[in-house]
Amino acid sequence: MTLSVAMQHRFDGFELNVAFEAPTGITVLFGRSGAGKSTIIDAVAGLLRPETGRIVSDGEVLFDSTTGETTPPHRRRVGYIFQDARLFPHLTVRQNLGYGRWFAPKTAPREDLGRIVDLLGIGHLLARRPAHLSGGERQRVAIGRALLASPRIILADEPLAALDEQRKAEILPYFERLRDEVSVPILYVSHAAAEVARIATTVVALSNGRVARQGPAADVLSDPAITPIGVRAAGAMLDAQVTQHHNDGLTTLETAGAKLLLPRVTQPPGTHVRVWIEAQDVMLATQRPSGISALNVLKVRVNELRFGAGPGVLVQLAFGDAMLLSRITRRSADALSLAPGAEVFAVLKAVSVARDAIGERPNA
Repeated sequence: MTLSVAMQHRFDGFELNVAFEAPTGITVLFGRSGAGKSTIIDAVAGLLRPETGRIVSDGEVLFDSTTGETTPPHRRRVGYIFQDARLFPHLTVRQNLGYGRWFAPKTAPREDLGRIVDLLGIGHLLARRPAHLSGGERQRVAIGRALLASPRIILADEPLAALDEQRKAEILPYFERLRDEVSVPILYVSHAAAEVARIATTVVALSNGRVARQGPAADVLSDPAITPIGVRAAGAMLDAQVTQHHNDGLTTLETAGAKLLLPRVTQPPGTHVRVWIEAQDVMLATQRPSGISALNVLKVRVNELRFGAGPGVLVQLAFGDAMLLSRITRRSADALSLAPGAEVFAVLKAVSVARDAIGERPNA
């Protein structure tokens, strides 16, 4: 199943003009606040009518400004997950889930309640009311309600924005499971780079109402020209495999023929994971350093340098078939005589990579 979006819409002082495809899996609309992400979500849901454009879900036209065709919101079979769960406080979890099923079209394939409950790990919550749930638990119930409405599109508008770091870490694995086990496109809004790296199969990077780039998450996130939320949050995503847990609390991962030591991850050896590494945490050296506390030293090749308006430089680094980004000063780049093709060493402290920056890789 695929969602196709092409739309133009103007507000005072802002014009949105985008076109992209969202296949099955999680397509993240990634960019700063005000880039147009929520406007796109509302247009797909039918809550906003674009001035011009065409929106098609699995071959069915939801909106076409040329023909005037518009499917009403309640007939679009959209599951909407908001920032706040918006559960009915007087209903139990089971009754809130049933509310989603009540809105599912009679002709639509029915999701099995037991499967959704198991998928989201909410079986022990069914008799509770929302007031007795944590923020993460409420969001899991809201996800279940959306799934039980038999949607052909799921829309998630910054669903983790209202949660603290602990609750975000609790719920991210459930979005990874949705990505891998639900067979409908999920359009997900975020401006958190590590979150995007963990869950996205496709990234649509937005800047000032335009698509800066779209494609597989690893390709878009490691592009030094694509910094939709600013260079301070730039980084790259690595595919890796857990190989060994150590008694001192570290884990060895293998990526692109190299080994990384990171704080212990929860996944067992053999698991394929994604690792988000921030560019500001990667140092560069022209010779292999010795006598330092950093545990990870990778031999890499400079692929591209991206100079900004300030004193910083984003350096794209290649090793094997993987890419890293390093954020350094122009002065450092000059001192190291960095240029495309130069071989250098990337240095990364193990403790620089937070545990919530490591997640399950999508199913192949």
